[in-house]
Amino acid sequence: MLIQAGVLARRAGITVRTLHHYESIGLLIPSARSAAGYRLYNLAEVKRLHMIQVLTKAGMALAAITEHLARETRSLDTLLTEQITLLDKQMRNIQTLRDQLVTLRNGVSCGAEPDLESWLQTLELMKMYDRWFSKEELQALPFAADDRARSNAWLEMVENVRHLMQINCPVDDPQAMALATRWMTRLEEDTAGRPDFLTRLNEMHVLEPQMREQTGIDEQIIDYITRSFAESKLAIWQRYLSPEEMAFTRAHYFDRLMEWPPLVARLHKATAAALDPNSDEAQALAENWLTLFQSYAGTSPHTQQKFRLAMQEEPHLMKGTWMTPEVLGWLQGAIEVMMRKLYSAPSGS
Repeated sequence: MLIQAGVLARRAGITVRTLHHYESIGLLIPSARSAAGYRLYNLAEVKRLHMIQVLTKAGMALAAITEHLARETRSLDTLLTEQITLLDKQMRNIQTLRDQLVTLRNGVSCGAEPDLESWLQTLELMKMYDRWFSKEELQALPFAADDRARSNAWLEMVENVRHLMQINCPVDDPQAMALATRWMTRLEEDTAGRPDFLTRLNEMHVLEPQMREQTGIDEQIIDYITRSFAESKLAIWQRYLSPEEMAFTRAHYFDRLMEWPPLVARLHKATAAALDPNSDEAQALAENWLTLFQSYAGTSPHTQQKFRLAMQEEPHLMKGTWMTPEVLGWLQGAIEVMMRKLYSAPSGS
């Protein structure tokens, strides 16, 4: 028996977006797709989702869950015991923090600290960031800094998006596309240009209700911004592609969109490590990139060249990609190696 993603998400109490995210990071892959393209899950995947839910609620990060399910080196009973011990420690830390805050609150005279609630919320948010980022990473992550100007800028953008949504402003409206561009540009800056930070922030928004409550950024806002930003790029590509090529791109651009951030994060890591473009790992990354590119650009070399030309001539297309010249250079080298191997392979091999 197979069930569709929407049904599974509803029964499991999660969103379809969460299932798509699990698929993009290789945590939960649907066993099949229907003739209409809907993701289908079988009994084994439902059991795996149950395990994922148990481990997630126990406080385990998605990366650790993926590793655990792949290796299965410990029993679930042992794993849960370890997680309970960790949670007991976290509860003690929380109680200590609470006692300190109560003392602080009792010492503040009435009306002397008008921004106390905002400050407390900031402390709570910092505790949440501590679960996802190391101390060193937090120092490099502008998004986690206690910066009132930055926080106000994000609150303003969130309010602007909600307004556009309330008045049913189309995602391809110039006003919406300009706001989406500003959003993505700021997001790239506030994640220090590191796609691995973006990936974890995306996971936080999926799994941390407190994150959504304090930022005001929910699934509907993310979807609106994502589609509006995509429209700003589709509008550019339309000037370079034929109607038939454009129809294919528009129909498939969103199919594997959430797979890009994790891949770009791996490309950054490979570049920083000066990974040999000839290595199997580098070739796998290049092949992954080409597969995602072809998912919306098609397999025609003539059409793909149009995309490359647009990328060279249109700076806007590079915004919100988290790609740097260094990463692009490394990727180009790996792709060139892949192409040489492909065209030098004996006929029939």
